[in-house]
Amino acid sequence: MSALRLMLAVLALAFGVTPALADSNRPPAPYAYKQLADPAKEARATELMAELRCLVCQGQSIHDSDAEMAGDMRHLVRTRIEAGESPDKIRSFLIDRYGSWVSYQPRLDRDTFVLWMAPLALLAAGVFLVVRRLKVRR
Repeated sequence: MSALRLMLAVLALAFGVTPALADSNRPPAPYAYKQLADPAKEARATELMAELRCLVCQGQSIHDSDAEMAGDMRHLVRTRIEAGESPDKIRSFLIDRYGSWVSYQPRLDRDTFVLWMAPLALLAAGVFLVVRRLKVRR
């Protein structure tokens, strides 16, 4: 019985400490929580940040997330917007770096073809089944 208790204690310690080590002790990136001085540029940055998924939280945009990586991505977006880069170019850079999953609006390509075509296939199957069911009733 003591071996089981020891194993449970080790597991509890391992899983209990892991979340505490998730973030580093570094200070946040300069533009992680600081807005740009130009309201028009900040509006473009905010709009883009709302369209990008946090890679840590997975259910939130980088605009809404408090994860350290989301702060780094907000800093990257604001820095590049401040430098005059277009939101489309920044989005493309992040998609190339992290994959199509980072965008809430993934582009149509080989990797996302099923994602875009599955709803159409399911709709077609549903229409087929309804039509077939109606023919059987007649």
